[in-house]
Amino acid sequence: MRGFLIWVAAVLAMTAPARAFDTTASAAWVYDVQTGTVLMEKNAETPLPPASMSKLMTLTMLFEALRDGRVGMDTTFPVSEKAWRMGGSKMFVEPADRPSVEDLIHGIIINSGNDACVVVAEGLAGTEEAFARQMNERAAQLGLTHTTLTNASGWPDPGHRMSMEDLGLLATYIITEFPDLYPNFAMTSFNYKGRVPSNAGNRNPLLSIGTGEWTADGLKTGHTQEAGYGLVGSAIQDGRRIIFVITGLTSDRARAEESERLVNWAFREFSMRTLVPAGEDVAQVPVWLGTVSRVGLTTQNGVNVLVPAGVQDQVKVEVVYDSPVPAPIARGDRLGQLVVTIPGTRDTVTPLIATQDVPEAGLVGRMKGAVMQLGQRAITAVTG
Repeated sequence: MRGFLIWVAAVLAMTAPARAFDTTASAAWVYDVQTGTVLMEKNAETPLPPASMSKLMTLTMLFEALRDGRVGMDTTFPVSEKAWRMGGSKMFVEPADRPSVEDLIHGIIINSGNDACVVVAEGLAGTEEAFARQMNERAAQLGLTHTTLTNASGWPDPGHRMSMEDLGLLATYIITEFPDLYPNFAMTSFNYKGRVPSNAGNRNPLLSIGTGEWTADGLKTGHTQEAGYGLVGSAIQDGRRIIFVITGLTSDRARAEESERLVNWAFREFSMRTLVPAGEDVAQVPVWLGTVSRVGLTTQNGVNVLVPAGVQDQVKVEVVYDSPVPAPIARGDRLGQLVVTIPGTRDTVTPLIATQDVPEAGLVGRMKGAVMQLGQRAITAVTG
């Protein structure tokens, strides 16, 4: 491999050092959606009891059924005795009810209804056990490598586990793949048939904060004695979205305070920088036996990164590629990668693609190229 470095300190202004976020959560994961940057992780890959936060997987299965046309928002499901008898947080469905998919979405998101989850599981798969198997298969397909689910609601079970990273990736999937359904997560109240006003409010503490700087719009709380208090949250500021997951807090107040602190930190301590504008050439690389001697490399959509305050002069950008690149080359072929290294964050790797077609040279061109290559090898042998 061959590469070279582009130092970008000159175009990045210095600011005060970024403060590390020392969360009181037992595990956490913070992610910037626009740049794909993990801003913070703590025990993020450890499978832990997710409590009601795992209801996001039940919702994912239901959302996919809607997308695929297997059910509609007005489709109704029966309520089994098992669903009716579920304990914990409830939507308060009864055996005579036939709640619609729309009702059940609200009941799961807002009321955190364990009974609603069982209704969905049985409606889509026949039994909750079969639904759990389907969820595990889908989780594996989505790349959730630290997830095993035994039920639809997050009811405590030794085999029911998710990592904070998996929960965050699942939240990202929901937000990006179901923009028409995602606004349901910002709803603050739902009282099915007026049965239990005391359980009608959304437990997400960020929905009612309204700082004026950012707006929260999801996703799901969770609490059991084993798991503590947790939240899969998302907030947006000037088009920039943060997704975070925390767990292991000692109270709902601690969860609310830690969530607000974390979102403030994520927005204030990182700044967006454009390192490579869309369409701009990054490098010119040699071509072997082509009709031209060099071809440009560019990115598909440019490169935007988040830089922690105080390390703007330490950003390193490296272009890595095989050299020379053999012809023929088609415009858009992936020929290398651009690696951005920023202290305190994971490297950002962006594919580099050819800017033009380069046909293979004719016979004369290939002969000239071979002679030149032999000449270069001879020089190298003498001088080396």
